[in-house]
Amino acid sequence: MSAIILFMAGIAAIAGWWLSQQRLAAKPWLEEGVMVDLREERTSSLPPAKIGLGVFLAVVGSLFALFISAYSMRMNMVDWRTLPVPALLWFNTGVLVMSSIALQWAQMAARRNDMDVALVGLLAGGVSAFMFLAGQLLAWQQLNAAGYFLASNPANSFFYLITAVHGLHLMGGLVGLGRTTAKVLRSAEASQIRLSVELCTIYWHFLLLVWLVLLGLLTGWTDNFVDICSQLLS
Repeated sequence: MSAIILFMAGIAAIAGWWLSQQRLAAKPWLEEGVMVDLREERTSSLPPAKIGLGVFLAVVGSLFALFISAYSMRMNMVDWRTLPVPALLWFNTGVLVMSSIALQWAQMAARRNDMDVALVGLLAGGVSAFMFLAGQLLAWQQLNAAGYFLASNPANSFFYLITAVHGLHLMGGLVGLGRTTAKVLRSAEASQIRLSVELCTIYWHFLLLVWLVLLGLLTGWTDNFVDICSQLLS
């Protein structure tokens, strides 16, 4: 349960930050010294693509929350044998962090209409994501070589399932990232590029958060963190 609470708290924090950036709570008619056309304000509402992404992330977040819940309950049974986490996962985590940073850099460049720098950020983020996926496959190979097969233990099955589902979502993100990169290469409209880059960046940050929670769950770090916080608050 502790891991689920941490995960949902993280999702809520990101959702709150994202909504705060969209001026949903703004009251332009109360701003002094500014004449606002309410009809223009209505037409400049949140783009449907952002709303769609928000709904999709909520569904994906719920899916991973179910995985975390099932993992937490299953690990308390007598046949559970903890799977040693490959050290390579820490390197993969660093690569995914770099990918997320590169996408954030691309988003800031797109806001400045510096599409050359945005293109570099998109390519760097894509290459880093491919490195992460390759690293995950290599970690699987290391576990198989050590005798930790998919069906040999429930802990093994959960590890392969959770990392595979996360990897599939990242592969889907690479499709969107490729389409965004193509828009930059063919010099599409700047507003379309900015929106596409922003959506990719939000998605990448979300997948990074999910992976950090999953890594903490697989290594047992989340339980230790909650125990430390409980001791400090008691």
